[in-house]
Amino acid sequence: MLKRLLSLAGVLALLAAAASHADEASIRKAVQAKFPQAELQSVTKLPYLGLYEVVVSNEILYTDENFDYIIYEGNIIETKSDRNLTAERKRKLATIPFDELPLELAFKKVKGKGERKMAVFSDPDCPFCRRIEGDLAKLDNVTIYMFMFPIDGLHPQASDKAKRIWCSADKVKAWDDYLNKGIAPTAAPTCDNPVDKLVEFGSRRGINATPTLVFANGDRVPGAISAAQIEKLLSSAKTN
Repeated sequence: MLKRLLSLAGVLALLAAAASHADEASIRKAVQAKFPQAELQSVTKLPYLGLYEVVVSNEILYTDENFDYIIYEGNIIETKSDRNLTAERKRKLATIPFDELPLELAFKKVKGKGERKMAVFSDPDCPFCRRIEGDLAKLDNVTIYMFMFPIDGLHPQASDKAKRIWCSADKVKAWDDYLNKGIAPTAAPTCDNPVDKLVEFGSRRGINATPTLVFANGDRVPGAISAAQIEKLLSSAKTN
């Protein structure tokens, strides 16, 4: 009886090992189909979570037994569509509903009819903010809410410049003169201004880079992007 049980256990172990190798083989085939130019070094079933470790071109990623999803550098990626599900979730969490923006603390640039809307958090001494001004100038039919968001840790004089711009008789002109022409604002920085409130608001909402763009559907995009990219996001926000 004992011999029979031991024999049965041995058979089951062999079957389990064969199934494991079969799974590894199918994953190997799927990986090679997905990344034909990459060097597949190993596929190993892990003893936890039903995951497989895949080493490709000295990079480690993890996948499920069907190779439906990849876990790579903390991101979950759907293999069929190449959708980065983690990045999509992060973007969703980063959204700022447009009606929660303190629009009364912004000055406006109205282009054409101004029917579409977007907001820009910008530092007057940020080189990328200067760069995006040229792309914003190419837009039409949009109202741009400009929030002055100086990052003093990078640009020690930015708060002073932002306050002087706000205190100018024509805020838009003062802003454009400084960012596009390098003409420093001359107004005294002593008027009632929203700069400190905006820095506090941005910090609470996780804004830590300039420029940061917010669109009507709440999508938030950090960094200087092209006019074509902005136009695409404006159109997408309008239809959502």
